[in-house]
Amino acid sequence: MPVYSEQEIIKGCRNHNRVFQEYLYKTYYSLFLKICARYAKNMQDAEQLLNDGFLRIFAHIDKYGGTGSFEGWMKKVVVNTCLDYLRSSAFKSSMKMHFNETMVEKGSATASNNGIEKIEFKELVNMIQSLPAMTRTVFNLFVFEGYTHSQIAGLLEINEGTSHWHVHNARNILQKKMTKVNFEKPLYEHKRI
Repeated sequence: MPVYSEQEIIKGCRNHNRVFQEYLYKTYYSLFLKICARYAKNMQDAEQLLNDGFLRIFAHIDKYGGTGSFEGWMKKVVVNTCLDYLRSSAFKSSMKMHFNETMVEKGSATASNNGIEKIEFKELVNMIQSLPAMTRTVFNLFVFEGYTHSQIAGLLEINEGTSHWHVHNARNILQKKMTKVNFEKPLYEHKRI
């Protein structure tokens, strides 16, 4: 596969050249799929979100002004695609989230990093995907995308305290899952030669 400069790729995609669109898709497929997987409930949904994100990138590439990172701009488009899906009425009607304001706690939990080395990437993604939908979304925005609780509250139309609770809840759930995995997996696996 030939190597193209970023400017060549952008120009080619603006001209709807399928060669450059395919090159861009293949170059960023795995990076953006990982982002989508954190928001989706399964890999099939993640792939659909990824494809929707790329469609938006191709449709709106003229809006990229050339300032800042092109990859960063595309990442923002993909994250916004995921958030739009999570805000959609179809998703909300299937979610039926119940949140009790009294569950908000003032303390914050910190997940132990001791066992993370023993968890494979796929297992970690599966753990994140198993979180309740709103908790998963808030956790991703806070931990991976770097949004503040105030920004998350504005994006998802929830209270700032609710955002704090979801991050706290996600950390507790993931910590329990990691602890369970750590007890079930041996420190090393003995293999026969």
